[in-house]
Amino acid sequence: MESRNQTAISKFILLGLSEDMDLQPLLFWLFLYMYLVCVIGNLLIILAISSDSHLHTPMYFFLSNLSFTDICFTSTTIPKMLVNIQTQSKVITYEGCLTQMYFFMIFAELDDLLLTVMAYDRFVAVCHPLHYMVIMNPRLCGLLLLLSWLICLICSLLQSLMVLRVSFCRETEIPHFCCELAQILKLACSDTLINNILLCFVTGLLGVVPLTGILFSYSRIISSIMSISSARGKYKAFSTCGSHLSVVSLFYGVGLGVYFTSGTVHPSRKSSIVSVMYTVVTPMLNPFIYSLKNRDMKGALRKLFSRGSCSQ
Repeated sequence: MESRNQTAISKFILLGLSEDMDLQPLLFWLFLYMYLVCVIGNLLIILAISSDSHLHTPMYFFLSNLSFTDICFTSTTIPKMLVNIQTQSKVITYEGCLTQMYFFMIFAELDDLLLTVMAYDRFVAVCHPLHYMVIMNPRLCGLLLLLSWLICLICSLLQSLMVLRVSFCRETEIPHFCCELAQILKLACSDTLINNILLCFVTGLLGVVPLTGILFSYSRIISSIMSISSARGKYKAFSTCGSHLSVVSLFYGVGLGVYFTSGTVHPSRKSSIVSVMYTVVTPMLNPFIYSLKNRDMKGALRKLFSRGSCSQ
């Protein structure tokens, strides 16, 4: 019976957020707006940092890479979703689905590791301010970025290759607007025990371990701030971490919501709606968080805009 239900599939059906045809124009313009805000906002962060020599520090080096990652992260899913809505087609090819899943995992994991590296950067800045530039030298920053990329590329490639061994049933409808590994594995007819073990291992390696590192860094940061006698000194020390702490809270808060909803036995559109926060809203808000709460960033953006207006 199992063999008769299995077939060599060539496509998946992405059900999206809603089947209501009246909602499709609203969804199209809403996601197009959020996508453009995300791309333009993060691109402005990158341009502001690269054009202002005062921001050529480890903190802003990692921030510019985080903005680049956020642009790539949203670009793996939203353009395809917009095309599907506009053409009224929910089809994605088997190869296209696996490709989207691969890059989706890369940039989601890279976001996580970059936030962890940035937490370490803030730990060194607050707890060891006199040795900050010695410890966070350009070579170490480059190595941390390279290591983050290598870990994400290897883990994502390994998980994607393991999907190739899976046989799928004739039911190829994904209750999501993108190809997510957990949802794809639920459509399998063959045994996915090894895939699920690998998924749990990678989730622990790139989810729990970085979160533990972030919590440890901030425990030391808080301890160091509490030892400062003046209120002004405490505020100045904490202000250097405020933006990063806000982004981390948003990232992990939404990420945990996605993890628990996607782990349900019966997949539904609830998990895809929660994933909107993870894949679109969070990357869109990051530039606002860093620009509104950071005096140096606001100054660099003003210089960038004034330079642009003068060139006209």
